[in-house]
Amino acid sequence: MKVEDIKKVLIIGAGTMGQQIGFICAMHGYDIVLYDIDKTMFDAGLNRIQQLASQFVSSGRITQKHADDILTRVKLSNDPADAAKDIDFVSESVPEDPDLKGQVFSQFNDLCPKRTIFTTNTSTFVPSMFAHKTGRPDRFAAFHFHDVRFSNVVDIMPHPETSSETTNLIREFALSIGQSPIILKKENHGYVFNSMLSTLILSALTLAERGVASIEDIDRSWMGVMHMPTGPFGLMDQIGLKTVWSITNYWANATQDPQSKANAKFLEQYVKKGHLGVKTGKGFYSYPDPAFTRPGFMDYNHAYQTTQMKPEGSNK
Repeated sequence: MKVEDIKKVLIIGAGTMGQQIGFICAMHGYDIVLYDIDKTMFDAGLNRIQQLASQFVSSGRITQKHADDILTRVKLSNDPADAAKDIDFVSESVPEDPDLKGQVFSQFNDLCPKRTIFTTNTSTFVPSMFAHKTGRPDRFAAFHFHDVRFSNVVDIMPHPETSSETTNLIREFALSIGQSPIILKKENHGYVFNSMLSTLILSALTLAERGVASIEDIDRSWMGVMHMPTGPFGLMDQIGLKTVWSITNYWANATQDPQSKANAKFLEQYVKKGHLGVKTGKGFYSYPDPAFTRPGFMDYNHAYQTTQMKPEGSNK
């Protein structure tokens, strides 16, 4: 199959990244099927795609007419057989559980055409962990997106059985949707950027869990030295704390590392309360006006006072 043959894209998982990937594909002229087993995700998914379109219009990246056309290209489905019909390309964004991903790919292998290319948007796993469950390991690779509002970098990570034709096709598809592909030479948990980001998140969680410094001061340290608008805890809120917890908990169980287990338990208290980050309006910070965006957050006197008062996000 050539990139010109790709017309219809199936997005499995209507969460935050599924919505973004579906949006960017529809924006570049592809017909999208957004699939999820939970029908309640659809209203939120459509609203989020509409919001993304509005943001792109406001920033001058697309016209209003283009935005209206995007929405006509998106179909919603919770019927696997219907969702898989005539699909050329699959992007999977279900929760970070390799067994679940394997089950989903196995199910859709029986439903999708033989020509269909399968890709996973997994954040930390490598494709060989569930490649054989896809039933088409030669036509399967990791194809990982970052936040499409701010980045057009995508990671393409083949596994040892991925054909060179598949890797090249995914690269051409990435270019066709305005992305800048990075092709990994070997499998690596966390790709390139996420591998670096994971180290930052691990360090930040360990500092907070051990009570070395407050969440706010850890973020201030990163923001102040690196001149960044957001610290590691603000970033985790954007990623989604359930996702961060799922990844942390998985590796804690896999490695039996005591600190990783402690970090997972630290995150779990937020997840149990439903404080999942930006998408729920509260995580380590409250949204849409988080403390780290307010004037004075980086000011010494303000920082000292808020740390002593133990504001939102403080854990000790």
